[in-house]
Amino acid sequence: MNVTLEKTNDLEGKLTVAVEEADYAEKVKASLKKIGQTRDIPGFRKGHIDMNQLRKRFGKMVKSDVLNETVYDAVIKYIVDNKLEILGQPLPVDVKEINLDEKDYTFEYEIGFAPELDIKIDKSVTLPFYNIAVEDHMVAEQDEELRRRNGERVNVELYEDRALVKGVLRELDAEGNSKAEGVVVEDGIVGPFTFKDKDEAAKFEGKKVGETVVFNPFKACEGNEAEMASMLHVNRDEVEAHNGDFAFEIKEMLAVRLAEHNQAFYDAVFGAGVVTDEAQYDQKVREGIAQALQPNSANLFQRQAEDYLMATYGDMKLPVAFLEKLMERRKEDGETLSAEEMVKQATPSLKWDLIENKVASLLEVKVTEEDVKTLAHNMAASTLMQYGMTQLGDEMVDYYANNILQDKQQRERIARQAFVQQMFGKLHAAVSLDEKTVTLDEFRNLVASLSNDSGETEAAAE
Repeated sequence: MNVTLEKTNDLEGKLTVAVEEADYAEKVKASLKKIGQTRDIPGFRKGHIDMNQLRKRFGKMVKSDVLNETVYDAVIKYIVDNKLEILGQPLPVDVKEINLDEKDYTFEYEIGFAPELDIKIDKSVTLPFYNIAVEDHMVAEQDEELRRRNGERVNVELYEDRALVKGVLRELDAEGNSKAEGVVVEDGIVGPFTFKDKDEAAKFEGKKVGETVVFNPFKACEGNEAEMASMLHVNRDEVEAHNGDFAFEIKEMLAVRLAEHNQAFYDAVFGAGVVTDEAQYDQKVREGIAQALQPNSANLFQRQAEDYLMATYGDMKLPVAFLEKLMERRKEDGETLSAEEMVKQATPSLKWDLIENKVASLLEVKVTEEDVKTLAHNMAASTLMQYGMTQLGDEMVDYYANNILQDKQQRERIARQAFVQQMFGKLHAAVSLDEKTVTLDEFRNLVASLSNDSGETEAAAE
């Protein structure tokens, strides 16, 4: 078998495959023999049909399949062996039925070449990097949160901000009376400070133990099924049927008394003996906030690095004619866009993929299974922390992480995230950085301005 390449221009070419009978004859014979051994053929016992009968019954079908497989494998092998960087897949020049009575054949495939990219990633490249300043109000807010988290819940008679309210919850009818067959929760508990509707939360202000508050849980939760189901002790599919007012007879209120700054508090927050005085505490809190803000800086760096790479290398030429033929072949039923329009839409992402692959190659980005597991572990730990489960050991966190990785789509998403993190982490280390420190508000304005410039909406840093 002989495979040759003819470049029609810098970005397109044609592969010609010359096939002789000797290139496929043994494969055809082996395939026919396998059919005879494994298939039930009327009139013959399995494994007792001669080769002539097999050729007569299945020869042309098998020959066609073997030819297609043999030729395509040869094309792919040629591309790999010669390290050709192509786009999409090779396209047969002529899609037609071949004469299976012949012995020698010639097949032709069109290919589109990826453009050569001379991307420079070194210290001669300077990219901006914005650190977010840790401001005093952030420290004060984090200190209050830590003191609240490690504080003591005490019974109070008068409602206080962020108090938990316990009592009996009764559904009311349109006239404000207890609803017959309505929901009654004897051990009801609500946290008005968590209500999405602040007008409903305000109804608890000034209330005392023994008094009754009339409020609307549906409005308070803005119809969130999970929150409603938890509050009313009903199934999620029953929530809509209970969207009226409820009476809450207050039996008990628990407020938090913030923890005092002392050694017991320091040890609870940072571990025994890590912090021993106020100055060390302040430093540790600032370090924690700075660390929490770093992902925002990293995300902005990624965005600006992508913009730089696209602006610098995105004017590459693509094999448009070939790509249009490729799109035309791939069109699904009902597709209304022309191949030309489909290529035009796909061009920005195709260009970025080429740039990203080149950068990843230059930086030797390689995501291992351990990288994927580590990221899944960190994601699981973060999710569990949001639900207040901060004391779980690594073994339990790994259990949740493994459950996440059982989902194929989740695994692919995490693997992709690990790839992106590694690539931009290595890019960050490889180039020179023009570092600036800005306030959180300045950072948010910067993100907003970039979003407005591109017509996109992005979440500001938290």
